[in-house]
Amino acid sequence: MKLGLVELLRRPLRFGVAGSALVLLAVLLLFLGGLLDGLYLGSTGALRAQEAPLITFSSDARESLIRSRVSPEVRSEVEAVPGVASTAGLGIALVGGRVPDEDELANLAVAGFEQPVRSMPDDVDLAPDEALADRSLEAAGVALGDTVAVGSGETPVEVVGWVEDTDYLQQSGFWVRPETWRGILAESRPDAVLPDGTFQVLTVTLESGADVDEVAAAIDAATDGATSTLTREAAVLALPGIQEQNSTFGAIIYVTLFVAGLVIALFFALLTLERTGLYGVLKAIGASTRQIFAGVVAQSVAVAVVSFAIGLAVMLGLAQLLPAEVPVAIETSRVVQIGVGLVVMSALGAAVSLRRVVRVDPASAIG
Repeated sequence: MKLGLVELLRRPLRFGVAGSALVLLAVLLLFLGGLLDGLYLGSTGALRAQEAPLITFSSDARESLIRSRVSPEVRSEVEAVPGVASTAGLGIALVGGRVPDEDELANLAVAGFEQPVRSMPDDVDLAPDEALADRSLEAAGVALGDTVAVGSGETPVEVVGWVEDTDYLQQSGFWVRPETWRGILAESRPDAVLPDGTFQVLTVTLESGADVDEVAAAIDAATDGATSTLTREAAVLALPGIQEQNSTFGAIIYVTLFVAGLVIALFFALLTLERTGLYGVLKAIGASTRQIFAGVVAQSVAVAVVSFAIGLAVMLGLAQLLPAEVPVAIETSRVVQIGVGLVVMSALGAAVSLRRVVRVDPASAIG
């Protein structure tokens, strides 16, 4: 292993072709992973930010928050179910907002809420003309104290604070009191007007020790099938296109990792042919196949680590240059996943050369 690393340090240009290819593949993998995470985070934040473990939809909504309607009568039935500690109404209106001194409309997901989400203080108390805006709106020119004209009725709402990671379907979270949301919905979507007390969904908090799945089933049974109750995680995956998006990007990422393994396999297969004489000499002076092969794997891992580090630096620079409309999010967990995957595939690719190393005969190689 030490011999392989010494060769790598003394003749780094020899590994330049494989390293350059891996840098490009690392940038591609990080971009795909960042795009996947950006799309996922930007579409699901409003639901992921909820503290309650269950979300109740109307059964005819097919698990769509926008189409769902839960009346006060149904809410009373839900609250009477054993194991339910409390419920809170939630509704979202997807509208545009006119930001002061900006030409373009901001895309808003106006959320009327009764229970604070994770990035809010527990004692949040908004006036009817106030809102907490998601940090993503800073890219649209929104600042604290700005009054945004919301919806087609241009309802004036002042931004009095920030929340984090609460976007919905790629539109920035804009959290207001329920009556404010209801008024904006009535002006901008007359066909979707909701009466007082009716919300699109309910977030359900459970009593201590209550089983999530059992309570969800009990809620739907108590309402005679008028509701469809999902865990928060299931509600996130039920959003339009989320599962398909994750599957598609995941498949592309795995195929790209496989290509990285092929690149390393081809490179070290050719390098092994080139160094057949060297391996023969090493075996003649007592080096074992295991020692030689460990050096080859060490070289592949080192090349992969350096290439990934360079690719990460390049991707971080590109992320600063991309427009805000491109939803790329560089998440630590995704970086670690791709880095480990690239190193593992590089090691497996180098392992392809094991057969050739084993078959090297010192006498024929030297002679």
